[in-house]
Amino acid sequence: MNDAQYLEHCRELYASFAGYITQQSAHLPDNDPLRELAAGFTRIERGEGDIYRESPPLIARLFTTYPELAPAFPRQLLWFFGGDCLHFMPDEEIERFQLLEDERLAAAARGETFDLKGARAKLLNLQ
Repeated sequence: MNDAQYLEHCRELYASFAGYITQQSAHLPDNDPLRELAAGFTRIERGEGDIYRESPPLIARLFTTYPELAPAFPRQLLWFFGGDCLHFMPDEEIERFQLLEDERLAAAARGETFDLKGARAKLLNLQ
């Protein structure tokens, strides 16, 4: 997985979550805070904002205001956005993601394609 593929993978995860939270809030009134949060994720997913600047506050709001929905948020995206988003990950998980990132960058430096899904499954003993 090269950088472009990694970015596309993260964008797909983001789009999937935006769809999920929109579905979860669809039955709520338009002015409900959860529905407004879902609209923020959807707006960013559609390219109508700065994903790097505007997503971390949305993520923080999700984790602090709606912790019951936090397990549905892809952990890979917490790593992808970094910064304050890392506060929602335990140290052990951060270490695992750092190992995967190091492997991905080393493979890229060698001109190899990195299998992120396979390496992650191996690291987490999912195989």
